[in-house]
Amino acid sequence: MSPIADVLRRPARGLTVSLCGVALLAGCGGSPDAASSASDEPAAGYPVTVDNCGTEVTLTEPPERVVTIKSTSTELMLALGLEDRIVARAFQDGPVPDTWADEAADIPTVSDEAPGQEAVLEYEPDLIFAGWESNLAADTAGERDTLSDLGVATYVSPAACQGEGQPDRMTFDLLFSHIEQAGRLLGARDAAEDLVEKQRAELADVPHARKNTTALWWSSGTDTPYVGGGIGAPAMVMNAVGLTNVAADLDQTWSSMSWESIVDADPDVLVLVDASWNTATDKIERLESNPLLSQMSAVKHERYLTVPFPASEAGVRSVPAARSLADQLGELGLVNENA
Repeated sequence: MSPIADVLRRPARGLTVSLCGVALLAGCGGSPDAASSASDEPAAGYPVTVDNCGTEVTLTEPPERVVTIKSTSTELMLALGLEDRIVARAFQDGPVPDTWADEAADIPTVSDEAPGQEAVLEYEPDLIFAGWESNLAADTAGERDTLSDLGVATYVSPAACQGEGQPDRMTFDLLFSHIEQAGRLLGARDAAEDLVEKQRAELADVPHARKNTTALWWSSGTDTPYVGGGIGAPAMVMNAVGLTNVAADLDQTWSSMSWESIVDADPDVLVLVDASWNTATDKIERLESNPLLSQMSAVKHERYLTVPFPASEAGVRSVPAARSLADQLGELGLVNENA
């Protein structure tokens, strides 16, 4: 039997099934006593309904079998102490931080890339928690309406919404509200509030760069670099450290930017995303070997800051990323000691 057929045979968990209410009004489905039994009552704190990237998601109880796609979703659940709910993970951007390495060690991996629907449904999830909207499409884990019909709820990290639901500008206040929303949905309200309180305190303690220190966040690309624009997680993290983003006028989370424009801006520091497929070391070699790029102030003085790729998207790593950048600025003598 295929995974899809098996899911269709299982009772839907965690989703509000409106057809049941219609059936009861029509007189179907057991006695009034059975309909009002305690087993049919929602769990404490439920139902929870959220508008998620333009899709309404309602859970009537905490999800018990979750497949996470992308590091942001996996690591949020780990940070909330919900590792026992993760039945599988997929499309991870890198290893989890040492803090959660033991908790994550035994979680199966569906795929190193965006997983297909058959592979995900093998794990019989009642919720798929995705880091990108594109993880929930016909050619990946399945379209959201289709999965809902199969009794599988879906939730996308709100910071990654595109189109409807996309944040106008990512801020830490907004990120913390997203964490609390996920906590309510996952049945970990108190853990989410505690996590937010801890991260707010850590953020308040992050030193700031010297006034007017400019920076560029280079994520990927070579001939045409892909950089952190003015509204997303890179801008949020740089702003928290007091850096002035030379790409702030790009009204996108990520955007291409010509090398000519970057050279003209001549940022004081370069934030280099360290990914396995495009390492910070590779980026530095390209910068220092190019006759034009090597003339930038940041390159001449080797003012490089690095951030691991999984920390380049809004999530539980964003505050530690800000702290790491501040520490690296301190090593370069670029921290405001009077702050």
